[in-house]
Amino acid sequence: MTHRVLIALAGAAVVAAAVACGSSTGPAASSEAITTPPTSPVSACTELGGKVGPDRVCAVHTEGDTYTIDMHFPTDYPDQKALADVLTKQRDQFVAAITEDEPPVNPRPKSLDITGTTYHSGTPDSGTESVVLEEHSDRGGAHGETEYESVNYDLAKKAPITFDTLFKPGSDPVAVLDPILLAEWRKLLDGIPIDDNLIGAKMYQAFALHDDAVVFYIGQGMWAIEAAGPQDFSIPRSDLASILA
Repeated sequence: MTHRVLIALAGAAVVAAAVACGSSTGPAASSEAITTPPTSPVSACTELGGKVGPDRVCAVHTEGDTYTIDMHFPTDYPDQKALADVLTKQRDQFVAAITEDEPPVNPRPKSLDITGTTYHSGTPDSGTESVVLEEHSDRGGAHGETEYESVNYDLAKKAPITFDTLFKPGSDPVAVLDPILLAEWRKLLDGIPIDDNLIGAKMYQAFALHDDAVVFYIGQGMWAIEAAGPQDFSIPRSDLASILA
């Protein structure tokens, strides 16, 4: 009996010493996992060097020798990288366009203004979120031009929505959309000849999803005469039910 007690006491002493030294009988915790901070999500505002205001809108202001760039966009869009990529592309294309001729043909200051507006459909957990970017650029011509781009996100699938994924595989959305928008153009510009859509699906890349409609944004001069300005066309979901994914 005495020997068994001594063995038990010795075993307890070994366990106590092991605990005091920081070891255990379970898997050892990784010191790297403890000391390495979590990776921060991409922030479009940070990527572009902007500042977030109390309204949770990011403001970016950039100045060059002959131009200014101002951007305002929401900071809570789920896919920040996609938003940052679009804004970066627009900034870089604008700067390249106005600096390719040295010296500049028109010394008047140039400007790019981008404003993002958020739209939702469905519920906050299983619906969609869209940000439409209205891009007004003045490159020294007779007047500025307004174009659109958009990013769309499926909150349930946690995946981006593009023109291709918006519609059923194998469908022909352009064949459905063209007659609808052509009729809308003719009502808007009564008496002015309107050509057919000459650029196909590229015409419809900027869109926003609503509960009862899909809104397509057409930049200035993309389809009709530039004097018609930029336009948006709301198409009821019921009119697109046969092709919507």
